[in-house]
Amino acid sequence: MKSKMILLLSLVMGMITTFLFFQYTKQMNTQKVSTVEMVDVVVAKEKIDKNEKISVEKLEVVKKPAKDVLPQTIKSLSEAEGKLAMAMIEKGEPILSHRLGSEKEEGVYVSRKVMEGYRAVTVGVNINQSVSNLIEPEDEVDVVFTKAVKDATNQPIPQSVILLEKARVLAVGRKMQTPEQTKEPYTEYSSVTLELKPEDALKLVNASEEGKIHFILNKRPLMDEGTNTKANQ
Repeated sequence: MKSKMILLLSLVMGMITTFLFFQYTKQMNTQKVSTVEMVDVVVAKEKIDKNEKISVEKLEVVKKPAKDVLPQTIKSLSEAEGKLAMAMIEKGEPILSHRLGSEKEEGVYVSRKVMEGYRAVTVGVNINQSVSNLIEPEDEVDVVFTKAVKDATNQPIPQSVILLEKARVLAVGRKMQTPEQTKEPYTEYSSVTLELKPEDALKLVNASEEGKIHFILNKRPLMDEGTNTKANQ
């Protein structure tokens, strides 16, 4: 009888101990969750395109655990508003400082303007080849290649082909910003820098060595004010 009583008491004590252990564990987990440090983080409220000037309407502030936040993460709207996106930023993606630039930087470094997967390549031009020096940064041009081919009588006959279509102009001479951005008076230039895929850049360089290059100016794309990104037409 005594042994049964001891066994019963042992079972009761074991159940009490187990209950108290689970209660303690639950309390500790609750305290751990409540002590996680949260910080404000600026994220994209919607997709932001590369080279787009960032407006506050496209941003929002959310809370994230401090341990998950990178040092370069922007934590206030004022740090990102008005800056240019150096790469495309997806909806919900945190805004990182090294992926932002200023319009001043855009006017100094042509490398800032080159999109991922493209290259900047420059060719020399004269007044006629450059549409009377009327081509401006952010215009789109078709590239015409002309080469003299001898006919049956050994007479040179010029033949022209459209080498490239709708190539983006990054710079004319050393000018990299649109007239709206710089407010500078007209200046003559003798070179045009285009943004091309590597294989198209090779075509242009080879063509410029083999014959003559002319540019055909396309209708200017609509632009967001103060940026170099195309607006929806």
